[in-house]
Amino acid sequence: MNVNGTALSTGEVQLGVVRAPATAGEDGELSFTVATADGQPVTKYEEAHGKQLHLIVVRNDGAHFRHRHPVLDPETGVWKIPWTWEAAGTYRVFTDLTPAGGESVTLSRTVEVAGDYQPQAAEPIATSVVDGYEVTLDGTLAAGAGTLLTARVTRDGRPVTDLEPYLGSFGHLVALRQGDLAYLHIHALDDGKPGEIRFHAEAPTTGRYLLYLDFQAEGVVRTAAFVLDAGLAAPGRHDHHSHR
Repeated sequence: MNVNGTALSTGEVQLGVVRAPATAGEDGELSFTVATADGQPVTKYEEAHGKQLHLIVVRNDGAHFRHRHPVLDPETGVWKIPWTWEAAGTYRVFTDLTPAGGESVTLSRTVEVAGDYQPQAAEPIATSVVDGYEVTLDGTLAAGAGTLLTARVTRDGRPVTDLEPYLGSFGHLVALRQGDLAYLHIHALDDGKPGEIRFHAEAPTTGRYLLYLDFQAEGVVRTAAFVLDAGLAAPGRHDHHSHR
């Protein structure tokens, strides 16, 4: 599992200033550009998981996670999306993208949102309930070793067997390391049973991780949030799953 997303530049491309409403509850627009090292806006991108750019926004305590897909103006290179902050605080804005002919990168900036900041503690939790769907994340994280995470989706006690494809698979999982909010890519596997979504994960270090699962049912994308602690891998542990 690769760790990135803690810098605004790779040396080849950089994330420009993120413009957004200044206070919580204010309706407006979130916009930004991605530029080359010489300051020219990037206007052409490769698609990944069905989109040219994935926008991930989360507050520094792990609350108020959002995964969105802004619209690119191909003439100016400006990405835009309607935006309202739900609450005050310091937010990390991640852009997951692949410039045309380049490599996949994740760039980020922080944005301060004025208002009454009320932090939320992120305690370990492996079951999340959203809109009547109960999602349980089975498995563990181990530093430096590959592990299997299985998300099981139920409703009224029964497996949800009609999950719909979203971004090329039946679930999209993002993990952030608590503290620096380093962005981790988790690879979906295609061998889950109905109502299950399996992922290959590898934590780079011990510590607490914030995980967010996007899944689609009945035409609606929902997000289930989890918190897992990564310990040390058992001696001699091998990675039985390849990255995809």
